This record gives sequence, C-alpha cells and structure tokens, in this order.
Amino acid sequence: MLTLQSIITIMRNDENEIKLKGDKVIEQIPSIKDKALRINLNENIYGTFAEIGAGQETVRHFFRTGGSSGTIAKAMSAYDKDFSDAIYGAEADGRYVTEARLKKMLSHEVKLVEQRLKRDKHPSKMFFSYANTVATIDFAKQFKGHGWVGIKYQIEPDEDYNEIILHIRFKETDARLQQETLGILGVNLIYGAFYKYNDPKKLLRYLYDHLDKDQLEIDTINFSGPRFADVDNRLMSLQLVKNGMTDAVMFDPEGNNVLPAAVLYKKNILALRGSFRPVTRVNMDMYEKSLQMFLEENKVEKENTLVVFEITLSNLRSDGEIDERDFMDRAELLCSLGQTVMISNFQEYYKVVEYFSNYTKARMGLAMGVSNLVDVFDEKYYRHLSGGILEAFGKLFYRDLKVFLYPMKDEHGVVINSENLKVHPRMKELYKFFKFNGKVVDITDFDEHDLEIFSREVLKMISKGKPGWESMLPKGIAEMIKRDNLFGYDPKKLMEESTN
Repeated sequence: MLTLQSIITIMRNDENEIKLKGDKVIEQIPSIKDKALRINLNENIYGTFAEIGAGQETVRHFFRTGGSSGTIAKAMSAYDKDFSDAIYGAEADGRYVTEARLKKMLSHEVKLVEQRLKRDKHPSKMFFSYANTVATIDFAKQFKGHGWVGIKYQIEPDEDYNEIILHIRFKETDARLQQETLGILGVNLIYGAFYKYNDPKKLLRYLYDHLDKDQLEIDTINFSGPRFADVDNRLMSLQLVKNGMTDAVMFDPEGNNVLPAAVLYKKNILALRGSFRPVTRVNMDMYEKSLQMFLEENKVEKENTLVVFEITLSNLRSDGEIDERDFMDRAELLCSLGQTVMISNFQEYYKVVEYFSNYTKARMGLAMGVSNLVDVFDEKYYRHLSGGILEAFGKLFYRDLKVFLYPMKDEHGVVINSENLKVHPRMKELYKFFKFNGKVVDITDFDEHDLEIFSREVLKMISKGKPGWESMLPKGIAEMIKRDNLFGYDPKKLMEESTN
C-alpha cells in the first residue's frame, strides 16, 4: 500500500522539469482516487457515510482506493422507507428528498459517532458524517432527478462541527451516469471540506473537479459552523450564478439561501426587475401598486402570492467584474424591506418567465417601467432565436402573464404610458395585439414627482456627498445607508460639500 510520504513524493513537482518562456501556471487538480486516498491516509479523519437513493456511490471511491479502514467507521443505505423512518424519524410532509431529511441524517449520524467513539480512546480524531438523499431519473425519463448532499465535520477534535449543505439537479438522462456523477461530487465535497475550507469560493469551484456543468447543477448551498462564521451565504449564492453552476438563486428576507423550487412551487408570482442601486421610492411604489392590481386578478390569492425582486448578473457588473460589496449593499436594503431576492443569469424577460414556469402554472405578473417594455419589443435582443421575437413572445405570453406598466416622463415632461409609448414601426402591430388583449395594463395611481427619481442619480449624489437624496428613498433606507456606509457613502464628503 502507498504511504502518505510516497504520495507526497509522487505529487511533488520534478525539480528538473524544463520550463519555457511563456509557460502558464496550470493548477494541478488531484484525481478522484488521489483525493480519496489522501483522506484515507490521514489517521485523524474518521466518520460515517449515509447515502439514500443512488447507491453508495461516494463511499465506494474510498473503499476502492485502499486504506479505507482508517476513514470509514460505518457506511449504510436505508432504502426502505420504514427502515429510514425508524432510523431518522418520519417527515411531516412524507417526503424523503428534502433538506430537513438531510439535516436529520447528518445530526443523527454525528450523534452516533460521538456516542460510540469515546474521546479518551480517540483524542486526535476529527469526526465527520457525509450524507445524501437523492432521487435519480425515473423510468419514463420525464423527471431527471435531484437531491440534497451534505457533510458535518470537525477541523479540530475539540472544535464544534462545521456544515456544508447543497442541493443538486441532475442533467444527465441515464441513472447509472447520475450515480457516478453523485459519487464524484461527494468525494469533491469531502475533500474540499477538509482541505479547502479556508477559501469557500475555491471550495465551491472545486466541487466540479472531473465534472462538467452539463452533468450537474448546484442551485443552493449553505455554509455554517466555526470555520465559516464570516461566510455570507448570499455571496456564495452569487458565486453559483457567476460560475455558471446554476441560472438563478434566491434568498429570503432574513438573508438565508432558499431552494427556488420550494419557494416558487405552485405560487402566483409577481416579479420586479431592476438594479436597485439603491432601491428608491419609485421601486417601492411600483411594487405596491402592481401588487395591489395583481391581487385583484382572477385566480390570484394573497396567501399564495410571492413577490420576487430580481437582479440580473449584468446589473451587478462594474467594469466587467462583479462588485461583491455593491451586491451586498443592495441585498441588505432589499432584505430590510422584507423582500425575497433572486439573482439570475437571464438577460431577456422571456427566460425569467420560462424559469418560473418550471415550478408553477399559476398566474404571473411582471412589473416594469416604460423604457423596459420598449426594450422588450426591440428585435435585436432575439436574433439568436430561430423564431426571432415571435418565438420569444410565444414563451413570454404563453403562460397566463400580465405586464403592469409604470409610467415615465420624457425630456419634455410628458408622461408616457401604454397608450402613447413608441416602439419600432415594425413592432407596432404586435404591440397593439398584446395591448388589446389586456396583456399590458397601466399603473395609473402614482405621484408625478416620483417619476423624476432615478437610481443612478441618487447613487451619484450619495457617492459625491451631495445632500437631498434621502427623501428619494423609502422610509428607513437613508438611515441604513448612512449607518453602514453603503454605496460609498462618506460623511466626510458631505461635510466638505457643505463647507464649500
């Protein structure tokens, strides 16, 4: 059997290796076997594997690579539902592939490790429990499958446990391939948890080692525990979209990452897209008035309605890069207003509607300004579609969807709404069709003074220390910006401005 020293020797770069001018540094990615072996040969990493729904695909790698007796205290699969309930307890909703189930599995298994492996006998052991609960593709191949995967583990024997939990969606259409993908992901997660915990962003990317994004989607991840005390899970959500691991992520008003499928399922959805940099009185007036109108629609019930404030990835970029501090500033303000936020990689509105349609067939609404609607009727955004703008509009309005239009003022002070807005002449008849069929309705109850408020102008005033922006924002938001120095707010600039 290979020793740890021999592994180090094999993996060490050859000192006599020839290097040429222009060579790029290439990060060496350990093979799945090397990752499993490194963990197996560490005498202090010791724990259990509990895998339900796709075979014992992760622990199999540790068994096959050698030295597993030093790592695996127990490996199990409770496939029978009665057995599973007897071990972990029954779920209130009767489901098994849920976050709640996974957390029960992790807590139960860690508790058993602590009970059965005494610290006086194992003073240097770092205990862990890896678990997954998964549903792979069905025989009809209509449901590709999904699952919850997680690890609860220690970095020091006397330290509290850390936890990493993620939700995955399979993209492959073969059960055997999905099982293999799950096994690789599991090894990557365990290896990353122990050897990459100091850089969660890299840990996230390393989950796809030896995997392709066409095989697997990760749409939710949450870190907790002493080693992740400074990790904001909203930023980790942002990384998922930024890295192309998923198209959209969501978090609730408390700032917790939530599974989109669970939040959107069978809901009436009203969505507002914007930069919200910062959120203004106009944004909130559009939200309140459109929601009021949406709730008056047939088949829309208040208790089954979800409002989503959506920010596209392009709206988060500054000079080509995503400004994380700026993102967090926006997130803090929207959460403080009690809103659910979605970060997406969707440029076009029809893609947003398509995404929502994966989870609900109930009525949907989009609240937007006049300039946004004019852009929706611009053909240049749909040249990549074989059916052009007609294909996009078929996807956009195929569902029971309505646009609630907030007016704007033009350069002459004229209020523009659905009756007098101008689209390209070729699009005029198409626009009239949707307008006539009630797909576009005006928000008529508004304050004309609010139409002169623009986020970009407010942002300039904040960053340059110019007074007067406070009244343009919802109640309490200006105080938050000043207290937490959001969006570049600097009280010194304000003092200098007033002195000059």
